[in-house]
Amino acid sequence: MSVSPRTSLREEVAGAEWYHSMRLPGGIVTPGIFNTIDELPRVPLPASLAGKRCLDVGTADGFWAFEMERRGATDVVAIDVRDPAKLDWPGPPKSEARMRQVGGAELVKHRGFEIAHRAYGSSVQWRESPVYALTPDLVGEFDFVFVGSLLLHLRDPVGALAAIRTVLRGEMLSVDTVSPLLTLFHPRKPLARFEAPGWPLWWALNLAAYRRLFDAAGLEIVQSGRPFFVKPGPSFGTSPRAGRSPDGIMHRISAELGILHAWVRVRPGAHDG
Repeated sequence: MSVSPRTSLREEVAGAEWYHSMRLPGGIVTPGIFNTIDELPRVPLPASLAGKRCLDVGTADGFWAFEMERRGATDVVAIDVRDPAKLDWPGPPKSEARMRQVGGAELVKHRGFEIAHRAYGSSVQWRESPVYALTPDLVGEFDFVFVGSLLLHLRDPVGALAAIRTVLRGEMLSVDTVSPLLTLFHPRKPLARFEAPGWPLWWALNLAAYRRLFDAAGLEIVQSGRPFFVKPGPSFGTSPRAGRSPDGIMHRISAELGILHAWVRVRPGAHDG
């Protein structure tokens, strides 16, 4: 992204679309779709990552990658996919314009990363890579991996977790959306609702199904937390789907209550050696 020397950080922020809410230098807060600032204390990100090599999968604007760097990680790699045609989109590849129309700005979310990277003076390394392509030869191995709000957007969440397992030598923290209704009415039986096509996600999982994914991918749950709501950010209400029905109804409910999320901490299963 080319920036004029006279362009201020505040002007850059105002001219971009943001997935994450984050605090930048000068008291600037990005108008994210989700309030990740409020989410941060609700998940067990280690207080210190000193000496750790870390990976942020599906980094978007980089909130979690920059936070891991702030907590002392010696090396942080952030991966995501920028080409709309290469996203794990339900159905045939779509143009960026069509993806904006159906899914909102979160599907063209990458432009804020460079702005925040420059503002922080960060050393986080951004790499273009789908999660399925992760291998030790490509990115090495990591002491800590963060995966946020990604699995519901993937055709094969178990395959994605299996790929992450190949580069994981420590622990992974996953935070993802769960269905409140499926969790309420089916608290023990793992269930998922198939959402695709025509929507920027594949699955709506209940809490039991979300937790079961990790065992299926050869990962052992170390700790799991109670579901909590992630509050929407300032850009949430501007999504093109807000006025639709019945999607619009659910969008308005989410705007009031937030989106239900859950988290787990995992490590490679004992059978991995």
